Amino acid sequence: MSEQSMKAGEVLAGFEMLAAARRDWIQQVLRPWCRTATVRELRKAELEWLDIAGRVDVKATLWTWAWERYPDIVHADMAGVHEAWEVMVQLKDGRQLTGYPDSRQSQRGLLVLIARKDDGGLEETPGVSLDEIADIRRI
Repeated sequence: MSEQSMKAGEVLAGFEMLAAARRDWIQQVLRPWCRTATVRELRKAELEWLDIAGRVDVKATLWTWAWERYPDIVHADMAGVHEAWEVMVQLKDGRQLTGYPDSRQSQRGLLVLIARKDDGGLEETPGVSLDEIADIRRI
């Protein structure tokens, strides 16, 4: 084997190790950070997301990972909040909201629900910040 092909093999092995370390960092550091960061911190990170996470969709990564702190509102194969299940949202101030998450309207750390009114109609709730939420459970 020539010296040049040996160096090319070393570079490839080095790159594979680098890529594996980056994937590990994303799963072990960045994703867990998103699950605990405040909305202010997440919005700051969003501005630099291409430099931090690479060329990935911010909604599918940063914001989905942020919502993962409440497993009942996310789906492993879908970006953003999952709309299929009605949820009860417990706010830190003691209020409770019930409805179906609206993924289109729920942007940048705000959760919007589509709730049933007493007359059977539907209404959109005002957005609540991820920082205001204590818990989210499927009904």
